[in-house]
Amino acid sequence: MSETMKDYEQELEASFKKVEEGDILSGTVISVDEKEVVIDLKYYAEGIIPAEDYSREPGFSLKEQVHVGDEVSATVVKKDDGHGNILLSKVEANDVLSWKKLEELKNSGEVIDVTVKGVVKGGVIAYVEDVRGFIPASKLSDSYVEDTNEYLNKTIQVQVFDVDKEKNRLILSAREVLRKKAAEERKNRIASVQVGMITEGIVETIQPYGVFVSLGKGLSGLVHISQISEKRIKDPSEVLEKGDKVKVKVIGIKDGKISLSMKQAGNETPAETEREFIIDIPGSNEQATTSLASLFANIRLD
Repeated sequence: MSETMKDYEQELEASFKKVEEGDILSGTVISVDEKEVVIDLKYYAEGIIPAEDYSREPGFSLKEQVHVGDEVSATVVKKDDGHGNILLSKVEANDVLSWKKLEELKNSGEVIDVTVKGVVKGGVIAYVEDVRGFIPASKLSDSYVEDTNEYLNKTIQVQVFDVDKEKNRLILSAREVLRKKAAEERKNRIASVQVGMITEGIVETIQPYGVFVSLGKGLSGLVHISQISEKRIKDPSEVLEKGDKVKVKVIGIKDGKISLSMKQAGNETPAETEREFIIDIPGSNEQATTSLASLFANIRLD
């Protein structure tokens, strides 16, 4: 198919458009080195962004983080840099465009990757859209963070929690992302648990109303006091201790909570099993181990 002038109308119109200082222009990276980035603006001249005008992020490397083909928006600093090029500043454009983008990220709740660039009192620093963001220690994890230095130079997933251009404030949070991920993982694990299945677990906490049994992989379920033993007990601690290994049956799953039964699993609690006793043998330095049943097996009562 032959090309006509109509195919180039948009490019032609752009090439004759008057460029003024302060305008924000967009283009494609066609060259990059340690000192500057060259932009194809579809104008009469190419755009040049010096390294110092590309980003405020500490340790930012043009060679490593900018690539040919990237789309870039930048502010016109000079219409002619003395070499026939348009001098641009991405930093200045960011002061206008970045805050708008940050508002969009906050409203959408989009999860983004950031790299922790600094540690300050009460939290860490990361950059989004070339804007310095603060992540409070309380929002770095879904649990308590003792040493924020462990996060330095690490890449983590966050959401924009709060943004205020007038106060030059950007607050980020990883906590909500981690909590949502943990909830999804738990939901998937619970989906693999079926009512009626029998498994083994470890008693992790004892309450007056029952015991919580760890089933592994972050899952635990409640054995109500009425489901512990065939015998009536006043308190679970009468027959169970923390750390006891027990057999349980899944009898219910509702709202993400797992109900268990030791009684329906045909389980004997440790207190109901035969206990071993150590007996001193007269005239010997040895000891024998037996159970109550064995101890009284040969005793006759007249």
